[in-house]
Amino acid sequence: MHDTAACWTALEQTGMETLEDLFAGDADRVGRYSGTLSIPEGGDVLFDWSKTHLSPAIVDGFEALAKAAGFDAAREVLLTGGIANPTEGRAAEHTAQRGIGADESVAEADAFHMRMRGLVEAIREGVFGPIKHLIHIGIGGSALGPALAIDALARPTADFRAQIDVQVVSNIDGNALEAAFEVCDPATTMIAVASKTFTTTETMTNAASAIQWLEESGVSDPYGRVVALTASPDKAVEWGVDETRVLPFSESVGGRYSLWSSIGFPVALALGWDDFAAFLEGALTVDRHFADTDGAENLCLRAAFADLMYVQLRGCQTRAVFAYDERLGLFPDYLQQLEMESNGKSVLADGSPLSRQSAPITWGGVGTDAQHAVFQLLHQGTIEVPVDFLAVKQPGHDLDPEHHAILLTNCFAQGAALMAGKAAEPGDPLGGARAYPGNRPSATILCEVLTPATLGALIAFHEHRTFCSAVLLGINPFDQYGVELGKQIAKEIVSNGGSGFDASTEALLKAAGLKG
Repeated sequence: MHDTAACWTALEQTGMETLEDLFAGDADRVGRYSGTLSIPEGGDVLFDWSKTHLSPAIVDGFEALAKAAGFDAAREVLLTGGIANPTEGRAAEHTAQRGIGADESVAEADAFHMRMRGLVEAIREGVFGPIKHLIHIGIGGSALGPALAIDALARPTADFRAQIDVQVVSNIDGNALEAAFEVCDPATTMIAVASKTFTTTETMTNAASAIQWLEESGVSDPYGRVVALTASPDKAVEWGVDETRVLPFSESVGGRYSLWSSIGFPVALALGWDDFAAFLEGALTVDRHFADTDGAENLCLRAAFADLMYVQLRGCQTRAVFAYDERLGLFPDYLQQLEMESNGKSVLADGSPLSRQSAPITWGGVGTDAQHAVFQLLHQGTIEVPVDFLAVKQPGHDLDPEHHAILLTNCFAQGAALMAGKAAEPGDPLGGARAYPGNRPSATILCEVLTPATLGALIAFHEHRTFCSAVLLGINPFDQYGVELGKQIAKEIVSNGGSGFDASTEALLKAAGLKG
């Protein structure tokens, strides 16, 4: 392994041309920095990074960094079930859920999937009576993934519409759970409790309230309506769930990477097993590309080069993601957790301090709504923000095609405008108020059609993109100790009556009636 510090120094000394000059100097720039993956049952997905400041010199520098950081070896560890998560001493085996990993892990994932399939088909065939609703209770990765997939694929007008309505509840705020109760008939509702440890405070509190709701609504055996999704099956049985309705997953599957495991139960129940299998297959297609493609031709690694270029070489502190498709409206939320919980670190994998910036803040929204809310800053603000646009060629509705034409036109126009900018008109009394600096970067992912396979591919692409950035920075993307301290303090507040904290916290607890 070579010196990564020297690689970073070389990159920092590499000059950058403007986007206009980069296009002018390379007639094949679009072809050079774009790539397409063909997804079975999902059509083509185009990844266009040509409107970023990547150049041959920058790419060469990052490829040298990848070699120095031991990227190939790290990838091999990840994909073969080695210790990819050193602080917790375990593998990160989300790809095994899709078919790539240690043989025994892939076999276990297949067995767990078949167990889940059996329960899904039993419910859909009426073994538990006429089930029309599922309230899925989780938090973090146990809720964000299912919410994204169901919102994207199970809409009333979608080709993959739900046969069973799914309400995803994550917030401990009782308003969230009551809203789900309002749209569900307890006589035809099941409850899924998703918790890796089956001890998560928010999830278990919501689950207890859901059981109470079923009881008070006259359901004779409320625990008989519960499905547990967990890596701690014994705790689920102890809590009251029958073993036949416990769907396990491996301890080596992290929460924000768990949608492919039994955490995907609500997706499979809503859409049917064939569509969930296609979802896994779409992800597997990206896994194979990631495993078999080296250097900048690896689309996940190329995206990570651009991400690191903007944070490390241009000082960008945020990255924006805009989905120009209502069905992908939750994608920015999903990526926030994936990227910021994975790579928002201040130490290297060995625990020593990280000497440079780590993950940027990921944020975003839905086009065209966002154009009328935040794009002012993107076009004319003083802060450079690299932007990702997500779009789908074929609409998911049956309205006048003009709707979708306007949507896509706006998406592509925004990227063009960010790059080109516009000089102030001579003699304009408003001067620079109508000027746009331009030279602002964007990348575009254009899907042929949105199917379960396409969505699986998009999520897997971003998982590997996140991993690539982590390896090049030298950090561990698979732990998340930063989420623990606040939880610990919350428990301390409950256990000691709110005493022993700073004056501000104690005053707030008293004002809220939580401290005498």
